[in-house]
Amino acid sequence: MTIYTKVCGLRTQYDIDVSNAHGAAYIGFVFYPNSPRHITPQQMAGLRIPKGLKTVCVVVNASPDDFQLITSNYQPDYFQLHGSESPDEVGRIKTHLGTEYKIIKAIAVRSGDDIARAHAYAPLVDALLFDAKPPEGGLPGGNGLRFDWALLAHRSFDIPWFLSGGLRADNVEEAVRLSGAAQVDVSSGVESAAGVKDPALIRQFLEAVNRIA
Repeated sequence: MTIYTKVCGLRTQYDIDVSNAHGAAYIGFVFYPNSPRHITPQQMAGLRIPKGLKTVCVVVNASPDDFQLITSNYQPDYFQLHGSESPDEVGRIKTHLGTEYKIIKAIAVRSGDDIARAHAYAPLVDALLFDAKPPEGGLPGGNGLRFDWALLAHRSFDIPWFLSGGLRADNVEEAVRLSGAAQVDVSSGVESAAGVKDPALIRQFLEAVNRIA
């Protein structure tokens, strides 16, 4: 069984190159000024993305102008909607972006009811991402928190989905076993400090994923 990994919150060329060298399938960039992982469209445009590595731009309750600013500087493979976007809002975003860009919708999870909410989004997007619900006043993602991964066991969706939230090299195998995830997303779990990626931790995480059979 092949597990695909997205390393998210990258900001430097070295982060990208290490992730690519050790087998990441996706890399994510956060366009959210309140995040320690924030990057500007102009900064991302200056980075070199290796061929075959899929790029994901993470936005939070973005406006049409926000999307325009990003796409005028760089054309990602995916936009990840990591805010409180309703299904209606997601539908409008999809219409605005057209068919050129794929969409991932992040679902904040604390209970099984949160997992059930994902079915309203599934017909509108290309993939789902399940992340732990943030604390009151916390960032929408990248908090290093986990939820009960077994809540996803035996769930069926017609589109691909990612498991996120609190993943590290020492627990990703358990997370995949409990949830049945075929794709995982890591950010704070490969950092030495908030927003500072650690090349050794990126390597260890990707090696741990590659050992999952």
